[in-house]
Amino acid sequence: MTYFTALSTASGINTLNTNPCNLLDFQLINLNDGETVSANTGEREILAVLLGGKATVNVGGKSFAHIGGRPNVFSGKPYSVYMPTGANYTLTGIGKVEIALVSAPSDLQTEPYLIAPDQVVDGRWGAANFSRKFHKILTQDSQPDCPARRLIVGETFTPSGNWSTYPAHKHEKDDDGEAFHEEMYFFKVAPSSGFGIARHYGDSYEDNHTVRDNTILMMPHGYHTYVGAPGYNSYYLWFLAGDHRIQGVSADPDTGWVNNTVPMLRELGH
Repeated sequence: MTYFTALSTASGINTLNTNPCNLLDFQLINLNDGETVSANTGEREILAVLLGGKATVNVGGKSFAHIGGRPNVFSGKPYSVYMPTGANYTLTGIGKVEIALVSAPSDLQTEPYLIAPDQVVDGRWGAANFSRKFHKILTQDSQPDCPARRLIVGETFTPSGNWSTYPAHKHEKDDDGEAFHEEMYFFKVAPSSGFGIARHYGDSYEDNHTVRDNTILMMPHGYHTYVGAPGYNSYYLWFLAGDHRIQGVSADPDTGWVNNTVPMLRELGH
């Protein structure tokens, strides 16, 4: 089973060439000025996250015009548009724009809506050399007024040389505080010539993969963690889908104790 792949960045719609997940899917849209992509959401809910540039999003009879603005994922908070099931949509580039489309099955009937940068909650996870910053874009705790059936979406920024999603955790079953969710990570690296290493593993498998710009990790199950190479900052768009939107994880018992050091390290200024 393949859990890693690379996304093309060609103009238009770029799709996964493999997908081990049953719920989640991903498309990367690259448009030049005036170029358009049109489709129908079908039986899926879609969150369109503007990674860089500006666009006009027409969906379900609503128009969100000239949204966006950050030049790339490392330069501010994103604009995003939630597109419900059964909706026709058109994405139009205003200059050059890159848009991530994350999706999952849905039966929720609701109107399209915009998530502006001032609605995105930021913060910090971890400490010392496993410290990283996050943006919560569409989560039940941070955007309670933004309805969704399955999708949970955010961004993580990992500084040069740091570990992220550490200690490794999993969320593959509904049991004892753990909540089942599939998850994907879509990576960017700055400078783009850089790399990191992602570890994805379970009782019967282990995959350590060199992550580069536009790599995606697809996780229907298993523990996962990531480390960026010194000299390069890393980003990943993370998105989850399950039968509910309450998150719960289990840390790898071999390394989970590291979480207990976070308050002490922060008190020391790390």
